Amino acid sequence: MTELLALGFMRQALVAAVLVGIAAPLVGVFLVQRRLSLIGDGMGHVALAGVAVGVLTGQAPVLTALVAAVAAAVGIELIRASGRTSGDIALAVMFYGGIAAGVVIIAKSPSSSPANLTAYLFGAITTADQRDLWVFAGLALVVLLATWLLRPWLFAVANDEEYARASGLPVTGLNIALAVLTAVTVVVSMRVVGLLLISALMIIPNATAQLLGRSFRSSVRWAVLIGVLSSVGGVVTSFYAETPSGGTIVLLAIGAFVVVSAVSAVAARSSARRHRRAERHDHEHGPACGHPAVAHGDHVDYLHGDHRHAAHEGHWDEHATHEGHRDEHEPGPGSDGDHRDEPAGTSTQGGTR
Repeated sequence: MTELLALGFMRQALVAAVLVGIAAPLVGVFLVQRRLSLIGDGMGHVALAGVAVGVLTGQAPVLTALVAAVAAAVGIELIRASGRTSGDIALAVMFYGGIAAGVVIIAKSPSSSPANLTAYLFGAITTADQRDLWVFAGLALVVLLATWLLRPWLFAVANDEEYARASGLPVTGLNIALAVLTAVTVVVSMRVVGLLLISALMIIPNATAQLLGRSFRSSVRWAVLIGVLSSVGGVVTSFYAETPSGGTIVLLAIGAFVVVSAVSAVAARSSARRHRRAERHDHEHGPACGHPAVAHGDHVDYLHGDHRHAAHEGHWDEHATHEGHRDEHEPGPGSDGDHRDEPAGTSTQGGTR
């Protein structure tokens, strides 16, 4: 690790990885909610056309890519808002038109080579110079500030666009803002992850975070943590393994998703095995069942012999004994720590939880 930090270009690469690891999941969380997980790919294709223009004209490819991606972001949202064509068609036009233009234009550049194209498509973090790093840092700061300031409104639009519109929110403007943030994030990430892989770093950490977080805020925190660890870990691993940084970063993010998914599945099965069922009976509780009803929090328990029963998701929970009431999932004396269930019928009378 010491030898890695001793190299100036690797220190720059690690800083760029941290910036990308933070920015990409922050924008991606709203794309996941809006089911626009692949829009990053479309922006990347158009950004390639901007890179090609920069290479052809001798301008900074980062800046020309930013102009092209932002213009495409605004255009795609205006087309969607007008209703003249569906979003998927507009996205497809952006996908194929951008990458086709990029390939054709960069082929006309006298300084072009397959290596130039590969560096932008799949990432070549060691080729980023000090000027690129400052540009990336500035763009990443814009993304962080914008997502922080706009997060309540972006969340409202992503959660229910029609309700947000009825509430008076500027939905079209917020959609354009999110598209522009996506475009900026793509440009920030193109040297680290690559234009064809950046969408993965926007989406996969958020998919993993949804398995770990119990709220929107905690899911965002998990997504950023996973994004940073994947980015920095991918750069370090690629240095020692001599592999492309972009592919290594994405594979680490996918590995984290697979591990968390497997652990979550095992935990769910273990919890299901502990959720034991009591004896079956044909009796269905309700107001006319003959058993006393007792209020219990936000639902009703029925006294059945020495037991309290309450309807819950298609079965009857055994909440407590009549004499010694205890909370729903709190074990009583002599219990092994599990609460018991009895099958319920289709009736929902008497209160459900």
